[in-house]
Amino acid sequence: MEHPSGRQFVLTHHAHEAIVTEVGGGLRSYRVGEVDVLDGFEVTAMCDGARGQALLPWPNRVADGRYSWQGTNHQLPLTEPDRHNAIHGLTRWANWELLELTASGVHLRHRLPTQPGWPFLLRCDLEYTLSGDGLSVRTTLTNVGSEPCPAAAGAHPYLSAGAGLLDTCTLQVPADTFLPTDERGIPVSRRQVEGTEHDFREARLIGGLQLDEAYGDLHRDSKGHAVVRLQRADGSTVELWAGVGYPYLEIFTGDTLTPERRRRGLAVEPMTAPPNALQTGQDLMVLDPQQSLTLQWGVRLG
Repeated sequence: MEHPSGRQFVLTHHAHEAIVTEVGGGLRSYRVGEVDVLDGFEVTAMCDGARGQALLPWPNRVADGRYSWQGTNHQLPLTEPDRHNAIHGLTRWANWELLELTASGVHLRHRLPTQPGWPFLLRCDLEYTLSGDGLSVRTTLTNVGSEPCPAAAGAHPYLSAGAGLLDTCTLQVPADTFLPTDERGIPVSRRQVEGTEHDFREARLIGGLQLDEAYGDLHRDSKGHAVVRLQRADGSTVELWAGVGYPYLEIFTGDTLTPERRRRGLAVEPMTAPPNALQTGQDLMVLDPQQSLTLQWGVRLG
């Protein structure tokens, strides 16, 4: 019997279990014992809300799906038609090739071909590894074409709110700035969090606050990690860390999801560039032929 998300790659390390999918190279679930670290989806379901997906070769939105590269204009498919945006890249629904599978790790690859709106050749690698420190994810993008190409990357896990809703959870986001958006989710400015309801530098209750913005100017620990902490009503804590290659974190409380999914998990999305970067060029990477970009993030039970 086949599943909507394709083959299921089950990783284990002692009490840790993560399930990675063939479709999108996505992360369907992660738990420690009976405790859900992520708010994932069932094996019989199609991925919803970009849950656990890798966002390549750009994260978040491109307004009108339009951008210019080296003097040539390009038009991407409008995958968020209600807002007239292209969203979350081109690899989310592709089948990824299995390169290596061990008890606690998996390496998947997708060769992104040229196509309308994207005339570049990229090789995309995802490596998931379980250990006593949690789940770590290594993403590598390699330009296998003959011309320089733009590149950005992101991921879309949802930290589980536990048995309740996000309203009863306490959140800490180590960021000094955030990017307010228009009604289409496109940033219109950059603001200091101080004095606003977006200030989560000190842990505080989420309550009924609705969030769907990128945060920047991140504080990092001695390992160079920016760590987001979500403490649930039962006192347990889940954490996402983003390595130095990710200067942005999108925080999304899931208010636009279907009613049964709404505010059950907090999307914490490490991103190399802010929304609309393909169009604005802000923090957009340029990969020369044969050049690679490698990034790391991870999740754990606190």
